[in-house]
Amino acid sequence: MQDMSDGAKERDAAGDRAGPAAGPAAGPAAGQGAEQPGLRGTTALLVTVPEADPLVGGARRRYDPSAGAGVPAHVTVLYPFLPADRIDDAVTAELRTLFAAREPFTLAFTGFGRFPDLLWLIPEPDAPLRALTAAVEARWPEAPPYGGEYEDPVPHLTVAGGQPPEVYEALEREFRGGLPLRTSVTGVHLVVNDGVRWRLRETFPLAGHPDE
Repeated sequence: MQDMSDGAKERDAAGDRAGPAAGPAAGPAAGQGAEQPGLRGTTALLVTVPEADPLVGGARRRYDPSAGAGVPAHVTVLYPFLPADRIDDAVTAELRTLFAAREPFTLAFTGFGRFPDLLWLIPEPDAPLRALTAAVEARWPEAPPYGGEYEDPVPHLTVAGGQPPEVYEALEREFRGGLPLRTSVTGVHLVVNDGVRWRLRETFPLAGHPDE
């Protein structure tokens, strides 16, 4: 499986062919190469945002554990998804069909939001992201977002976590001039944790073909 950090250097593969803490970052803190045995076999569905990496990539590498574990800038669609050993060819085919029925869309990140322990970029509009999450959860209700911990998870792109407010204030001042960021969402990525890093397993294009 491909390292997600490799994919961050490219455009979304599909385009070419809450208040939760984060998506994959919501596990134990893990820097570059740190083992994450408790996350082995955990999966997530993500929308990557490569346009954000030039602006906030440095802060993410410093303050977001998922960046050191191989995850590029992203908005989580659903975490955790099914355990990796449950995702067989049939589940993969269902995911492909589910996402193929959805239209590609454009997101703009125009400002910052905060949870008690997190600084994040606000995706607008968030309705298409919520619709993706709802569609997956409706098909696999045994895998609610964040294990059902949050009643209404908020779509977000994590910039930094676990820092005092003054750090978030400084980051907002530093990055405000680089907003808005825009991205075209053309696919959803399935990633799997191997106990050390998050790896790309599949990319599901948003094709706008409900009959496929």
